[in-house]
Amino acid sequence: MSSLQVDLVLPCLNEAAALPWVLGRLPAGVRAVVVDNGSTDGSPGIAADRGALVVPCDIRGYGAACHAGLEAATAPIVAFLDADASLDPRQLVRVTAPIQADAYDLMLGRRRPVSRDAWPWHLRLANAELSRRIRRRTGIRLRDLGPMRAARREALLALALTDRRSGYPLETVVKAADAGWRIAEVDVDYLPRSGRSKVTGTPLGAARAVKDMTKVLSA
Repeated sequence: MSSLQVDLVLPCLNEAAALPWVLGRLPAGVRAVVVDNGSTDGSPGIAADRGALVVPCDIRGYGAACHAGLEAATAPIVAFLDADASLDPRQLVRVTAPIQADAYDLMLGRRRPVSRDAWPWHLRLANAELSRRIRRRTGIRLRDLGPMRAARREALLALALTDRRSGYPLETVVKAADAGWRIAEVDVDYLPRSGRSKVTGTPLGAARAVKDMTKVLSA
């Protein structure tokens, strides 16, 4: 891609160690939209120095950061990726190409861990249960609700997503399914992340994520 085709939203909270690797691996035609969610480690400056569009988001929460990035995006396709180096931006084309070709409306990256350290067993078990609930709620068979995903910007905005915490990716899938979107997933490598997860890295964070997602499924 020789011109801007994809805006890649990267929710960011203290990812100074990972950002240089992530931003250095962007495919051609992809612009990084780094949404700073209150970093204190210089992450916004690192992102700006490497050419990213930096968007401040004062409301704490994964969904709040994702949606701020979506609203700031201008490219026809918007993708999402964690900024912790757990996923390789060079594989982004696996989820964006089917959207560009109009083969699907929403593509998700199914995480395939490259080592046991990349994805602890208890989180994989929780993800399997979440996938089962998604299938029961929507009829869509997904094996992962991974953080790499892509869709067209205008269509995403039209979903009118409201969750501003951990339920944002799940709400995206549920509302897209209800709207009749064509949804699919493709395998992507899952690497050991840099630092501890802001969502599931602590018992409290994991409990909040479960609560948020349960709320979305019961809505």
